[in-house]
Amino acid sequence: MIGIIFFSYICSTSLLPLSILSLSLSLSLSLVNTTQHASLSLHPRPNRFAMDEEYDVIVLGTGLKECILSGLLSVDGLKVLHMDRNDYYGGESTSLNLIQLWKRFRGDDKPPAHLGASRDYNVDMIPKFMMANGTLVRVLIHTDVTKYLSFKAVDGSYVFNKGKVHKVPATDMEALKSPLMGLFEKRRARKFFIYVQNHNESDPKTHEGLDLTRVTTKELISKYGLDDNTIDFIGHALALHRDDRYLNEPALDTVKRMKLYAESLARFQGGSPYIYPLYGLGELPQAFARLSAVYGGTYMLNKPECKVEFDMEGKACGVTSEGETAKCKKVVCDPSYLPNKVRKVGKVARAIAIMSHPIPNTDESHSVQVILPQKQLGRKSDMYLFCCSYSHNVAPKGKFIAFVSCEAETDNPELELKPGVDLLGPVDEIFFETYDRYEPVNEPTLDNCFVSTSYDPTTHFESTVMDVLAMYTSITGKAKVTLHNIILVEESNVDS
Repeated sequence: MIGIIFFSYICSTSLLPLSILSLSLSLSLSLVNTTQHASLSLHPRPNRFAMDEEYDVIVLGTGLKECILSGLLSVDGLKVLHMDRNDYYGGESTSLNLIQLWKRFRGDDKPPAHLGASRDYNVDMIPKFMMANGTLVRVLIHTDVTKYLSFKAVDGSYVFNKGKVHKVPATDMEALKSPLMGLFEKRRARKFFIYVQNHNESDPKTHEGLDLTRVTTKELISKYGLDDNTIDFIGHALALHRDDRYLNEPALDTVKRMKLYAESLARFQGGSPYIYPLYGLGELPQAFARLSAVYGGTYMLNKPECKVEFDMEGKACGVTSEGETAKCKKVVCDPSYLPNKVRKVGKVARAIAIMSHPIPNTDESHSVQVILPQKQLGRKSDMYLFCCSYSHNVAPKGKFIAFVSCEAETDNPELELKPGVDLLGPVDEIFFETYDRYEPVNEPTLDNCFVSTSYDPTTHFESTVMDVLAMYTSITGKAKVTLHNIILVEESNVDS
C-alpha cells in the first residue's frame, strides 16, 4: 500500500492555533444563521471640519487595499483622513446589486424579472477567495475586524487538466480516486510531498542538503522524477503560481505556498482551503473603514476631484476638494488618483455570468474555484473560474454568480475567455469587460506618495495582501515581517 497518498500530508498538519477560533466561531455562526444581513452600520460619520486639519496620512479611494491600510495606520496611532470621489465604499472592489450591475453593463435597460429581486444580489467586481490560513485572515484576526463579518467555507477547489475539470483532492480517499496521477506517479509525488511537509526553513536537518534559496523549483522537482502534468498541478493548483516563471526561480517560495495551501485546507477541514464572507467582499472595505474610525480615522465620501497638492520640493503636502485643502505628510491612493505616477502593465479580461445551476463537473458545489493552467490552454498565464451563490448570500435562492478572468493576451476578450466560459454550461445572462492594470513608477521617499497596484485576475487574495504589506512597510518604515510577527506572537500567547 502507498500509505500516505499524494495529498494526505495535508490532513496531518498541526491543529488550529486558538486565536483563529474567533474566525472559526464566526464561520460556525454563519453556517447556522445566513438570514440576517451581515452589514452593520459601517459608515463612519463624516466630520464637516475635517478639511481644516492636518493629518499624518490622507488615503484616497476606498478599495480594499486602501481600507486595510487606513485601518492598520489608524491602529498604529496615525491621524488619518480617508476620502473617496464616489458616494459608496469599495472603489474598483465594490459589490453591486442587480440594478447597479445592469446600469454598468446595459445602460438604461432593466434587468428581467425572472432573475429575482435586485437587493438579493451582491456581485463583487473583484471576486477573490481568502486562504483560510493566509495573510489576509491573519490581518483580520490581528485587527479584530472579524467581529464585523461572518464567513463560510468554500465548497471545492478544482483544476482543469487534459480537457476535464478535476477536484483538487482534500482527503486520502479523494487522492486514491483522483485521475490526476497514476499509481506510480502518486508514489513519486508522495516522496516530494513528504519533503515539503517536513521542510523547516530554520532547521537545516530537514533540507536534505538543498538550499532552496538557490535551488530552482525545476531542479527540486526533477529530483523526484515527476511528469509535466504533475508539475502543472503542483505549481498552479497547489502553489497557485500564475504562470511558469516560478520553475526557474528559487524553490523556497513554491514550498511555502504549498505549505500554506495545506495549512489552509486543514483549518476548517472543508473541501477547499478557501473561505468567503457572507454577502460578498463589499463588507470587507467597510469593516476596515469602521476599524479606522474606531481608532480616530475620519471618512469623507462623495468628495469630487481630490487633487493631490505638492510643495516646492515635489512632496505631497495635502489634498484639495471643493476648494478646501486638507494638509498631510503622506498620501496613499489607488492608481486612478495619481495617473501620472503609474504605468500600464497589462489588461484583465473577464466575464460575469448569472446562472441557475452550479458549474458542471464540480460535484454540485455552490462555491468553487477552478484553475485552468496556462499550459493546458496554450497561454502565457492561467485562467480562473470563480463561482459563488445564494449559499453565501450573494444571489437569490437558486442563482449562481460566476466569473471567468485572465490576463488579456489578445484584443478579443470574448474569444480569449471562451475556454473558461464553455465550462460554465447554460447561462441566464453574461457580461464581458476588460480593465487596465497599473503599477506605480514613482519613488515614495521623494514625493511621499504611496500608490497601490491594480488588482490581478487571480481568484485568491495572497498577491493583494502582499502589496498591502509592502506599502505598509514603505509608509511606516517598519519591517514587512513586523505585522506577521505580531500575529504569530499573538497566536502563541493565546495557545499558552
